[in-house]
Amino acid sequence: MLDTFFYKENFKLESGAVLQQYRLAYTTYGTLNKAGDNVIWIFHALTANSNPDEWWPGLVGEGKLFDPANYFIVCVNMPGSCYGSVGPLDKMDETPVDTGDNVWFHNFPFFTPRDMVRAYMPLRIFLGIKKIYIGIGGSMGGQQVLEWAIEEPDLFGYILPIATNAIHSPWGIAFNATQRLCIEADPSWMDKQPEAGISGMKVARAIALISYRNYDTYQLSQAETDGNLIGPFKSESYQRYQGEKLARRFNAFSYYKLTQSMDSHNVGRGRGNVRTALKSIRAKTLVIGIENDILFPPREQQFLADNINGASLNLISSLYGHDGFLLEYQQIEKLISSFIGQQITTEATAGGSKHLGSFQKK
Repeated sequence: MLDTFFYKENFKLESGAVLQQYRLAYTTYGTLNKAGDNVIWIFHALTANSNPDEWWPGLVGEGKLFDPANYFIVCVNMPGSCYGSVGPLDKMDETPVDTGDNVWFHNFPFFTPRDMVRAYMPLRIFLGIKKIYIGIGGSMGGQQVLEWAIEEPDLFGYILPIATNAIHSPWGIAFNATQRLCIEADPSWMDKQPEAGISGMKVARAIALISYRNYDTYQLSQAETDGNLIGPFKSESYQRYQGEKLARRFNAFSYYKLTQSMDSHNVGRGRGNVRTALKSIRAKTLVIGIENDILFPPREQQFLADNINGASLNLISSLYGHDGFLLEYQQIEKLISSFIGQQITTEATAGGSKHLGSFQKK
């Protein structure tokens, strides 16, 4: 069920900016138990929405790893996005206006991943959630998982950060900064119109895709069969298509701000250092990486596992590089089921089902 949560008190961001109120679009599946602890909280990545059954259909749904028959599943659209939560195309306040002068546009204050999870905390209380059984997310979603597990160490039973990191790398920041340069180079970018910068965003997305995939991905899917061809080539058409595809569902303002949000990710900020912050996590942790991920390379997941007490690390293989966290659901399901199964409590149901529903608390 898609719903909206309104928080109508001052909310201070890490940047020092203060929002007088904010709104979160969120989706729930299943029913919260009386103890308020049968919760799977899913965190989405950069341009996704709060409906994981759409972008993670191999893991979420009836008979799947995360089955609403067993769990209360929650996913929130991150602030700054364009799928219902507060974002750049919203009005700065609730006063009706006839012009765009009261719309945030370029002035929308970006949320760090830490700001995002702090914004989710009142929603958790509103929903009656006492304990989150599993927190899971990939890429930028994984960054939020880590932040929340540090902010509230006793809240999570398990966390499953996938293809993510403790601090966004110079390499990752360079990719995001280059994408923002593309948007800034669009002559329409400074216009106060919802479609401003959209051509630049198409180029930005094409650049991003190269970091999400790798050499082997393109070699298999975009190689030419005609050895005499001098153009146009499949790879070029594919890049154009990916830009057009995103432009049909996203806007440049959200894209610009969310890449800044990702760049700001650093669990050690204000907490001594990164290692100290990670060691404060108490949830049982399975870190999952992708062997040929060039954007979030496995060394970053190894660092997480080395510094979170008792954490386990597993790598999966994927032709799709970083995007494998969205596509390799069979490998991910197997790893999660095995990890939870090995640490099951006496309250869990016995049995050999591959579904995590077999491990639910009664």
